[in-house]
Amino acid sequence: MSLFRAIYTSQPFGFDETILSSILMQARKANARDDITGALICRADIYLQWLEGPQDKVRDAIRRISHDDRHLEVTVHVAEPTDARVFGEWAMLHDPAKTWIWSQSEIAAGALDRATPDEITSFFLRLAETAAADSL
Repeated sequence: MSLFRAIYTSQPFGFDETILSSILMQARKANARDDITGALICRADIYLQWLEGPQDKVRDAIRRISHDDRHLEVTVHVAEPTDARVFGEWAMLHDPAKTWIWSQSEIAAGALDRATPDEITSFFLRLAETAAADSL
């Protein structure tokens, strides 16, 4: 099976703990069904999500998310084949993005528009390292 990864950002619409719990529950169920793993970094002003798995299933997931009214301005930053899973242990790892992504004022000032795919990818690689260390 060839693996594919995609990283997108979106703006939450009506963000609160109930909506976030619903998104995570639905994502974990669909991802387990579709052999997708990944991570969601989120807070009230931004979602960043890494999805990895079969290309057709990852692309289908992005299409569903793009039509989900809980997400505004879905933008795909990375979409490419990959050799291995980074989040293979998690149907959807959740991280509240407390300190190591852009601040809310940086997002408001356009940091996302200036972000490179490598910069966005680096957030997730740090998250994977932290999650792996925490599971030891």
